[in-house]
Amino acid sequence: MRFLLMLSLLGWLPLAEAQSIRLLLQNSALAGSQYYALAEWWPELKVGDRLELIREPDNRHDRHAIRVEWRGHQLGYVPRAENRQLAAALDRGERLGARLSALSDNKNPWRRLAFEVFIEL
Repeated sequence: MRFLLMLSLLGWLPLAEAQSIRLLLQNSALAGSQYYALAEWWPELKVGDRLELIREPDNRHDRHAIRVEWRGHQLGYVPRAENRQLAAALDRGERLGARLSALSDNKNPWRRLAFEVFIEL
């Protein structure tokens, strides 16, 4: 919070906005969507929708697994090749958020949905 106050005092950030800073950490394709509820909820999904990142340290396939949910419905996972740092941040209690950043009717399930992960300061 001191960092945000400093930016405000320097005139780089209006004080009113200093409490809602988000830094983009990564933009990823959704993994495993063909096995979960993506098709069922597809007509309701909108770019900008909030997504939940739920850590699964006991996942038998990947100890760094992070489940991606929309309104309580599992859509898939953060890709294994991109989840290690996010898992560590979640394990440390960092305030990470996610939002749906792109939708596509592509037949390839890896190209249907993209999401952004950010840290809230």
